[in-house]
This record gives sequence, C-alpha cells and structure tokens, in this order.
Amino acid sequence: MGFVTAQPQELEGPPVSLAERAYTAIQDRLIMLDIPPMAPIDDTALSASLGLGRTPVREALKRLEVDRLVISYPRRGTFATGVDITDLAYISEIRVQLEPLAARRAAETAAAAVKSGLAELADEVADLDVRALDRTGLMRCDLRVHRAIYRAAGNPHLEDTLVRYDNLATRIFCLFLDRMPHFDRHVGEHAALLRAIADGDGDTAADLALTHVTGFEKAIRAII
Repeated sequence: MGFVTAQPQELEGPPVSLAERAYTAIQDRLIMLDIPPMAPIDDTALSASLGLGRTPVREALKRLEVDRLVISYPRRGTFATGVDITDLAYISEIRVQLEPLAARRAAETAAAAVKSGLAELADEVADLDVRALDRTGLMRCDLRVHRAIYRAAGNPHLEDTLVRYDNLATRIFCLFLDRMPHFDRHVGEHAALLRAIADGDGDTAADLALTHVTGFEKAIRAII
C-alpha cells in the first residue's frame, strides 16, 4: 500500500487568506530546512516564488516569529532561527507532558469515524518502506501522523500548542536524520500508537506517546 504524504496546506487545514497561504508555505520551507537555519529571509524573493504580494508574506513572517521559526533584528532583517540542540531539552520537557495527553484524549473522546481513519493510517504506516522515502517524504509522514493525533484529541488549544512544538522538533529531526541509524524504528512506532488510539485504549496510547517522545530525544543525544 502506498503512503500518501500530506502536503503543506493539508497539515494546517485549507488556507483561508493570502496571509494564511503565505504562512503555511513559508512554515513548510522552514520546517523542512529548505530555508536553512540562520539563513536571511528576503521577503521580496519569497513573494515572487510564492506568487503572493509582500503584505501577506510580511504578515506570515510576523506569525512565524511568534512560532520561533524566524527572528527579526532591527536594521539587519529577518532570519530563519538556528537549530540549537540545547532547545531539545526544553521542547521535550513540554512534549512529554502534552503528547501523552493528546493521545489519551484521542483514544477516549474521538468519534468512531475519526478512530476508523486513524486505524487506516496505522495500516498505511505499517506497510510503509520507510528507508525508501527521501527526507521530505519521511518528514511529511511523521507530520501527518502527529497532526492526525492532535486533531483527534479534540482540543484546539492543545492542538495548536503541539503543532508548534512538533514543528520545532521536526527541524531537529531533519538536521540529524542522516546520522540516525534507526530512524525507521522511530517512524514505525506510529503504527502501534495509532492503533491504540483507534482501539480506545487511553493508557496504552499515553504510554506509547511518552516512549515515542523520550526515544526521539535519546536518539538525537546519542549522535551529538
């Protein structure tokens, strides 16, 4: 079974404005490191490449600064934020609390149709040849699974928070992916997590989510 990866706009929902379109597209480039860490951001060039005006691009950059994906300096301009490995501990400290909460909520409160969709996604992940994917495909797979769980949790504030920190974690994942010997295991863990949620097993889902997050931090620390 082929795995259909999410496109940028699918990860955040349908764009509702030009600024939202710009935000989603630029966010994707930053997360995937297509705009490298610490790279200067030329809003004129971005506008041209996206086919959008400079106003929506500038509005998007303001939102991305709140997300800690870009940073602006007076008289110097706007830059992609660096990927500082010391941030890993801070990000993980939040995710170990919230990822299990989201998984448990999804297992205990999601509608039957939502759980059915997660079960289908689990089958897709289980059948996936992870090592046959390029980095972008792999990251989109990871993002799609996490976004599906956050949405299934049914708490928009929890979802927004987790999306923000998962984006930051994904940048770290992208940076170190080539040096991770067992990245396929990390992605493969998604199938069991999705099935636990689909089965309505909140305790198992929470435990698997915690193991998944802590395992990611340990894997990164093992190679730095």
